[in-house]
Amino acid sequence: MSEHRRILVVYYSRSGTTRRVAELLALELGADIEAIRERGAPAPRAGARGYIRSAIDAICHRHVEVMPASLDVSAYDVVIVGAPVWASSACAPVRAWLERYGAQIRHLALFCCEGARGSVPALNQMSLAAGRPPLATCVITGRDLYRRMDGAKREAFEQKIRNRMAARREMEWLI
Repeated sequence: MSEHRRILVVYYSRSGTTRRVAELLALELGADIEAIRERGAPAPRAGARGYIRSAIDAICHRHVEVMPASLDVSAYDVVIVGAPVWASSACAPVRAWLERYGAQIRHLALFCCEGARGSVPALNQMSLAAGRPPLATCVITGRDLYRRMDGAKREAFEQKIRNRMAARREMEWLI
C-alpha cells in the first residue's frame, strides 16, 4: 500500500472566507481542491438578499441541486469538506453535495467557518448528510481570522487527520 495518501478538499463559499481556508488547507496538505457549485441557482447568493436567501435555505433545510463533481471522489483516501455556517446550520449546497457523494467517500473530515456560533449543529448535519462520522473536525470563527489564529487551528486539524490515517494504516497492516 502506498504511503502517499491522496486528499481532496471540497468546499462551498458564499463570501470567500471558506474558500480561503480551503485553499490554505489544500496547499498545506498537498491536496486537490474542488468548489461545490449550485445548478441553476434561482437567485445569486451575493449581497444582503443572498445572505437572507442562504439563511432561509439553511433554516428550512431546503434542498438545492449541485453540479456534478469534476473529480472522482472515490479515488481519494481522505475527502475534507468545508462549509460556511448559515443560521446555525450547514449550508444547503454542502448538505446536497454530501448527500450525493457521501457514500463514495472513504474517509471524511469536516471544517466550517462561522461568524460566532452554530458549528456543532452544522457539523452534525454534515456528518448525517454524508452518512458517516468524520475523522476530524475544525471550526474557524471570524474572531480566529481576525486574531490570526486560523493557522494554528488548521495545523491541529491537519495533524489530527494525519494521525488518524496513520492509525488506520496500522490497523490495515494488522488485519
